Amino acid sequence: MSVEKPFEGRLALVAGASKGIGAATAKALAAAGAHVVLTGRDVKALEAVEDEIHDAGGNSTIAPLDLTEPDAIARLANAIAGRWEKLDFLVLSAAYLPHLTPVTQIDGKQFSQAITTNLIAPQALLAAFDPMLKRADAARVIGLTSSIGTSPRPYWSAYATTKAAFENLLDSYAEEVERISKVRVAILDPGATRTEMRAKAYPGEDPQSVKSPDVVAARIFQLLRQDFETRYRERVVNPA
Repeated sequence: MSVEKPFEGRLALVAGASKGIGAATAKALAAAGAHVVLTGRDVKALEAVEDEIHDAGGNSTIAPLDLTEPDAIARLANAIAGRWEKLDFLVLSAAYLPHLTPVTQIDGKQFSQAITTNLIAPQALLAAFDPMLKRADAARVIGLTSSIGTSPRPYWSAYATTKAAFENLLDSYAEEVERISKVRVAILDPGATRTEMRAKAYPGEDPQSVKSPDVVAARIFQLLRQDFETRYRERVVNPA
């Protein structure tokens, strides 16, 4: 293993790799030598990320899928398990932000999509890839969250409740696998980051006033190279 390619021979799966932090993370891991499986609904966006990875000399495979579609994750897991023996890194960055409204006006359809995307799909991914993660010598699961999961604020409840449950899910999984495997779990709050979701939530904000997704991706890359206790938590701050 060379210094330039610390993840040579590693396999990574990035959920939500078509844009934002997921795309930046996928490119960072591929640049470090990992073979990255890119998942997301936007095929053209995934292809664009894959082109960037390949143009830079990296390796990746796109796996377009809708996380809310029944059996989609099971099919993905079967396809990956048929090609690779183990999974080294699982990055859970896919998320859906419903409209910001009072609790009494939450749209049921959007709330359901948020619950499915932000909570049910991550659980299905953990369940489907748990055997492959446990076969790796030092598997890592990184889940991206938001501070509102633990610090509720008005009008954000539909999204915040899914993130609170998501964190509980990851903490529980971390406790369950800690003593029986080498899988370690980290929950990362990226903080204010220049993404489409951020622009949707804060339409009047100057995008240049918050950090690039590349900053978060760089921290995820560093974290994956470190040894940390399970149930690790961190918030990525804006660079000075």
